[in-house]
Amino acid sequence: EVQLVESGGGLVQAGGSLRLSCKYSGLPFDDYVIGWFRQAPGKEREWVSCFASRDGSTDYVDSVKGRFTLSYDNAEVAVYLQMNSLKPEDTAVYYCAADRPSYYYTGECRIARRFGSWGQGTQVTVSS
Repeated sequence: EVQLVESGGGLVQAGGSLRLSCKYSGLPFDDYVIGWFRQAPGKEREWVSCFASRDGSTDYVDSVKGRFTLSYDNAEVAVYLQMNSLKPEDTAVYYCAADRPSYYYTGECRIARRFGSWGQGTQVTVSS
């Protein structure tokens, strides 16, 4: 059974930082892609970043480039999203998702409906 668990969300002032974690287990692939998405109230789920386990490649939506950084820990079986210089518009529920590794190289990791396994989400609130 695939399980993904996000944590690390919270309330922070603009300009602050948070580190989200996505711990996963039961993935049926030797390699995989981890996608981060976020959803603000009344808005569609938005792609934030992707991580490819095969070679450690990362990709980010333009609005977070230079502020957000992905890292991973094989021992912890986790992917982390370090979020710096947070802005009020970053406020959302953040989700991680996992699926086949090819999605990273085709760009499909930017598409939420491509992912079959999701975590429960963690709330990030940035106050102005």
